[in-house]
Parts: sequence; structure tokens; C-alpha cells
Amino acid sequence: MTPQNPGAKASRRHFLGLVGLGTAAAAGGPLLAGCSEKPAGTGAAQNLDKLANLLPTHKDLAQSIKPDVLGTRPVPDGYTTYPGTLVDAITERPGTSGKQITAMTPAWGPAPPGIAQSAYLQAVNAELGTPVNFTIQDGNTYADKLNAMLGARDVPDLLCIPGWEVEKIPRFSEAIKVLFEDLTDHLRGDAVNAYPMLATFPTGSWRNAIWNERLAAVPNPTDGPFPYALFSRKDLLDARSLATPTSLDELLTIGRQVTDPAKNVWAFSDIFAMIQMYHKVPGSKGGWRLKSDGTPEFKYETPEFRQALEVMAKIYRDGLVHPDLVASKGADSVQLFAKNGAIVFTQNGVGFWQGAQAEHQKVNPSLNIQPVPVFSATGGDPLVWGDDEPISYTFVKKGLGKDRVEELLRIINWCSAPLGSQEAQLRDYGVEGKHHTRTPNGPVKTDLAFKEIANQYFFISGRNPTIGPFPDTPNFVRDAVAYSNEMVKHLEKDPWDGLKLEMPATYKANQVPTEDKFTDVLRGRRPLSDLDSIVQEWKANGGDEARQLLATALSEAGR
Repeated sequence: MTPQNPGAKASRRHFLGLVGLGTAAAAGGPLLAGCSEKPAGTGAAQNLDKLANLLPTHKDLAQSIKPDVLGTRPVPDGYTTYPGTLVDAITERPGTSGKQITAMTPAWGPAPPGIAQSAYLQAVNAELGTPVNFTIQDGNTYADKLNAMLGARDVPDLLCIPGWEVEKIPRFSEAIKVLFEDLTDHLRGDAVNAYPMLATFPTGSWRNAIWNERLAAVPNPTDGPFPYALFSRKDLLDARSLATPTSLDELLTIGRQVTDPAKNVWAFSDIFAMIQMYHKVPGSKGGWRLKSDGTPEFKYETPEFRQALEVMAKIYRDGLVHPDLVASKGADSVQLFAKNGAIVFTQNGVGFWQGAQAEHQKVNPSLNIQPVPVFSATGGDPLVWGDDEPISYTFVKKGLGKDRVEELLRIINWCSAPLGSQEAQLRDYGVEGKHHTRTPNGPVKTDLAFKEIANQYFFISGRNPTIGPFPDTPNFVRDAVAYSNEMVKHLEKDPWDGLKLEMPATYKANQVPTEDKFTDVLRGRRPLSDLDSIVQEWKANGGDEARQLLATALSEAGR
């Protein structure tokens, strides 16, 4: 299953759009400190290669299903055919106490109904044996809620923290020590055999769930390495005999051709991340790379970023971005793009693709959402941002006791059941006759499913990642794997791969304010000439401190 947004580690790994999820919000302010205090913490680095003894033993399930389309790792394999026979992957109900479990997860779009009004939640909870009561927070402002919750030291039993939010929370490793259970002894080595679904997760995902040299969370392995793609309404392009652009010049030319305010059509949403990729702006660890002399360099300091900033500022200046998006962070680019056709090109996470196609083709059968392959605006091969870090992490509240922790891990294990199981069908498609109808190609969601199912259980679990099957969008799996296999050839190499970095608190706290300054530049509220002063402010407010941490981490790792 692929949620819509979250999104590698740009500020919205949605699928941002985490996964397709929307625009990530600010994460300012010191963690576990008074709001008037200055963020403290100089950061730290862990060499994950030295912590292999903490990891669960990997073990595949016997009933694994052969894929129809092979992905080039870290791209998952694709499945075009829904299994004809489903198995019960878990024979006993995981919940034994009957005590309600509290959980918080993100959602993008309208909030689903709560437990009392949701036939979906009631059905899944009945199978779990212990009810999970979700607090659903707007994914676009999830960071605000996280910071308030962590600062107040008031967390639910299960807390989903998307990977793209972790890098924005000051002193996050300190919060883990105070607020969340150490899961190492529950899951390391063969202990994970008590939770066979969790044992199937890729070892690399578990490695990324280590903080403070302990296993701190259950990872939700990524189902694709890319934080963003540029999507086109190919049906609208075809109607005007316009080809998919293969260069920046072609993209901008087509953008000017399709923009027609009199018909309420504009070329773009905010596509600044893609414009940066086209100019080969670095994206590793949020935007770092190494200069030829081995010194870490952040994207703001590069000529490529300046070029991308100038191009995107001109796109705004020329009126090619939908005015509702220019005026407000709250406008819904998904609706403007997929439903209304008021935007022809949009930037979103790859996870957005299938869900938007499935939902909106019911009203518009000619809808055809397709990604635009990444190209280089500066010559040579393109550069594609991405990594194989988890989509999100599920943390367990500290102090609940051994029996309760084991119950929660059994719940997470149930929610992580794979394709081909009764549990996965209920998790992903709800109840037959209410949330989906059976077809020869598998279950197809009803309108009620789109209203009630918002990946709630997905975001408190994980799974051995796959793509598909999706009977309601039969071409999607092959299209998605083909696109991903081509793009992964150009995946950016991360010099800090295998090193877990806790960036300095001041650097984290200054991340969103600095991005806001560049947003002002892009939208004409500040001149382009302010770039140098913004960069100097960034360097003084954590940028140089982060550079030193990154350099030291490489040196200590012998790189």
C-alpha cells in the first residue's frame, strides 16, 4: 500500500506528497525546554555499521508471492494481479487486554471519521481484539503538533513520526530517552520471531530505527526512494497535442502555452524542489554534498541553488503558478490538479499518484496522471534525490510495562501483514460490501472507503514493501516500476550513508525560518539580491555548526 504524501528527506518526504503527502510545516522551538529558551545540543553521529548486534534477524514468510514486475533496489517489486486465495497470516487476536490503545497519525486531505462513526475502524479493531483510538492530525501541520506534544511530554501509546519530520525536531534523541520505550531486547536477534511480520522488514530499515545506540522504534520501510516527482495531466497535454517535456526549456514553453487565467488553468503548483533537482542541487541529508577538497557544502551555498532560485522566481513572476497556491499555504494542490484540471503540472510524492488517479478517475474517466522523467537543465546525466530510509517510525510510550509493550508490538505485527493475507486486505480495503467490492482483479474501493480509510493502521506499522496490486488502476504498477527503475539509475550518492546524524539543535530550529525567507524571495516579497545575506544568516545560526558535525562524522568513520 502506498499512502498519499509523505514522501527522501526533503521537508516533505511525503510520499510528501511522505509518501505524496502535502506541504510539511515548521518544526521550530527547542524540544523539552521552555519556549523562551534557545535550542541547545551540538548534535551527534552514530556509525550504524558498528551496531549490527542490535538488529532483528531477517526472516521471510513462507507464503511469499512471486512478483509480476521486478524493481531495481531500493525500488520494490510490483504486483499486477491480486492473489486469488487469501491466507490467515495471524491465527490469534493480538490484543488481549481489551484496554484501548491511543495512537496519533497524520492524514492529508479531509480527516476521516472517528472510532464511533467509522465502520472501518470498528471492523479492524474487532479483529485486533483491543481497540485502537486514533487522533488524526493534519499532515501539513504535523510538525507543530509533534513539537507541542514532545515539549509537554504527553505522548500516546503509539506515535507515528514521519521520517521527514525527524530532521526538524531539535534534540530528538534526548526526547527518545525520556518519552519512548527501548525496544532492543524485545526485537533484537531471534527475539523478533515472536513478531514474524516485523522479521520480514529490510535490515536497512531496522538500522535506521536506532537512536542512542538502542533500537528505539518500529520502522515503516519505504516503498520507493524518491521524495518528489513532477506529475503531468497527460490527458490535458494529449488533448492539445503537447508532448511530455524532456528539458527545462520545453517544460517552461509548455507551461506558458497551457496557462490561461480566463479558463482558470495555470501550468504549475510550487515545483521548486523539482527545479532544484533539474539543476543538480544536492539533496543528501537535506541538501549536503562534499566539495572537491572534501569539505561539506550545503545547497544554499552552491551556484546550482542560485540558478534554481532564479528560475523558480521567474516562474512565479510570469504568473505560471496557480494564484490560490501563491496566496495561501492552505490551498489544495491535489484537488486543483487531479480533480479540477486547474493545474497541469504538480510536484508531489510518488505515493500521491495511484490514490489520486483512483479517486478522481471515477468522475473523469479520461484522467491520466503520469510522471515527467527527471532531466538535467545543465547537461549530462540527471540527478535524482532519494534514499532508502523509512517513511515513518512508530514509537511506543515509555513506562507501560512489559506485558503492554508486547501487546502493542503484536498489534503492530498484525498491522504489518503482507499482500495475500486476510489481515492486509482488511487493513487496506476494509469490509467487503461496505468499503470495497470484489472483482475478478481484486477489491475496488467504494466511496465510503475513500472517506474512512486514511492509512491509519499503515502509519502505526510497516511491511516488506511492495507496489500494488491496484485493480482500479490496472496500468499503475507497470508504469510506476518502469518510471522508478529508470530514475533510480541517477540516484544521488550520499557521502554519509550508514551514519545516523542528530543535527545541531540550532540548525534544526533555523531550517524552516530559512526556507520561509527563500519562499519570500521566490514570491517576490524579497529581492534575489538578498540571497547572500540569507546564506550568511543561515551559516551563523547553525549552518557552520552542522558543517563541522558532518566533517567530523566522516573523519571518525574513516572516510
